[in-house]
Amino acid sequence: MNALAPKRLEEKPFATDEARWQAVISRDKDADGQFFYAISTTGIYCYPSCPSRLALRANTHFFETSATAEQAGFRPCKRCKSDQATPSSRDAHVIAQACRLIENADEIPSLGTLAQSQNLSSYHFHRLFTSITGVTPRAYAIAHRAHKIRNELSQNTSITEAIYQAGFNSNSRFYATSTEVLGMTPTNFKNGGNSETLYYSIGACAFGSILVAHSEKGICAILIHDDEKPLLADLQTRFPKATLIEDRTDFKHWLEQVVNFVEAPKKGLELPLDIRGTLFQQRVWQLLQKIPFGTTASYTDIATQLGDPKAVRAVARACAANPIALLVPCHRVVRSDGGISGYRWGVENKRTLISREAKAVTE
Repeated sequence: MNALAPKRLEEKPFATDEARWQAVISRDKDADGQFFYAISTTGIYCYPSCPSRLALRANTHFFETSATAEQAGFRPCKRCKSDQATPSSRDAHVIAQACRLIENADEIPSLGTLAQSQNLSSYHFHRLFTSITGVTPRAYAIAHRAHKIRNELSQNTSITEAIYQAGFNSNSRFYATSTEVLGMTPTNFKNGGNSETLYYSIGACAFGSILVAHSEKGICAILIHDDEKPLLADLQTRFPKATLIEDRTDFKHWLEQVVNFVEAPKKGLELPLDIRGTLFQQRVWQLLQKIPFGTTASYTDIATQLGDPKAVRAVARACAANPIALLVPCHRVVRSDGGISGYRWGVENKRTLISREAKAVTE
């Protein structure tokens, strides 16, 4: 489990000793920082996720904070370092440092180099990096370069110069993946995407009107509004250089699937996505897709997962910029106090979505 694991709005987690004991048994990382447990036979207090051998329930005591545990005469565990930041926060900090190393390197660092920089084995580092960012170190490096080359191509530089400025050491290496990186050829991208064609369909759902748009790669926008008219204008604003064509092909059934998902969200929905945004936005949107159905996460949770707990406002902006409603579930992100605010497609719709999903879990 992680910082994005289930969190019900109406319940205070780990409020009882029984709930806390179950968290200790399962080594629940979500419980870290919520309380501490101490063992009378060893005189040590730990985080709930501590991998130490499970003690007897009769010898286990619970404390709200590390300070109260120490006041009771217990000392911090050397294994889980219970007097320091939570293990999840420490892991996030390690990965944030690795991300900065990747971003500042002229060449993509090897897995061994990255792992060694954080004093971890290659296996453990790769697993930790992937679990926190949602992508492998190499995929992160490629995404970062894609972001850089998008910026370079947007400037008044030649395509060749942009390729080298972004860190690709050969034209052929970049062109082999250019369509995947940019969603189109470098020339079309530099010309503002004039040659790109997007197909869209508009239908009705429980929240009013809904627009689903797709490229050749997959769905690039799901937009919701009370009225049908603003939807196409919104799509044009998001993709100003693209040619928009009403979809009259077999892809139109994607709209039907999305509408059915709105009506019965518990069934889930898997469709190919063409997610476009800055590197930071894409990292946020990847984490949003990991929030379990029927649960919520706070903006702080996600910022912490990214390795920067202070980036709460940046996370909120990324959520607001999300072009793919429902499938990139920004509606599952709430304030730290559980309050519901800030939703591109209406706060009441957000409240309804959260309520319906929570209800569906119990049915």
